[in-house]
Amino acid sequence: MKVLLVSAHPEERSLNASLRKVAITQLKADGHDVQVSDLYSSGWKAVVDRSDFPDLSNEDRLQISAASGAAYQSGKLTSDVKSEQEKMLWADILILQFPLWWFSMPAIMKGWVERVFSLGFAYGVGEYSATRYGDRYGDGPFVGKRAMLMVTMGAMEEHFSGRGINGPIDDVLFPINHGILYYPGFEILPPFLVYRADRLDKTGFEAIAEKLKAKMKSITTASPIPYRRQNGGDYTMPTLQLKPGLEKEGNVGFALHRQE
Repeated sequence: MKVLLVSAHPEERSLNASLRKVAITQLKADGHDVQVSDLYSSGWKAVVDRSDFPDLSNEDRLQISAASGAAYQSGKLTSDVKSEQEKMLWADILILQFPLWWFSMPAIMKGWVERVFSLGFAYGVGEYSATRYGDRYGDGPFVGKRAMLMVTMGAMEEHFSGRGINGPIDDVLFPINHGILYYPGFEILPPFLVYRADRLDKTGFEAIAEKLKAKMKSITTASPIPYRRQNGGDYTMPTLQLKPGLEKEGNVGFALHRQE
């Protein structure tokens, strides 16, 4: 299969860079084609602004969604954005690899999403009717493709547990997994997580590397996170509220949107 790995870490001697090499080596050994977008080394422009839309008149107010949609439809997006969109269309599997900084992805990767996920390319498509609210959350342009996060963090695993002070890791990553990746139709694989990354010694790295190799070996067969499809009948239209009685007893918040 074809795999696009988008990586965000500024240090080539980092743990993230070492893990990236392990993942790429294993994927290629298993016969997959791999492309890599290393955002820091490529000097990726991290902010979306007027320069992203060269055809936009100086007299026009910049409305990002509308401007990105117009530029996408007319083929006037900047060359760096077009290149990343071509990679996404090429890929069967998308991997986002990053350190968890302030409970989210680094700004450069968020900027990659904001600039590459144009209106009409990643969202804003499909029918809006009494029974359907666009093609999103399980439908959309990337249906049939898979996505996965590779995330390192400094905290202990217990800090991201159900009673941990940082909250459950599934909740922390929900805005990325569900809101960025599932929204345009990707099937979301359980993430590969590395805790206490700053304290990892050689022995610890070797153990993590073996786990990562196993994760890459199963990337085409692993079961995705069972998020509910927006247009699958579980939500009222157009308010998109989960219908009563479908949730597992005791589930609230983000957990409501998983089929258990």
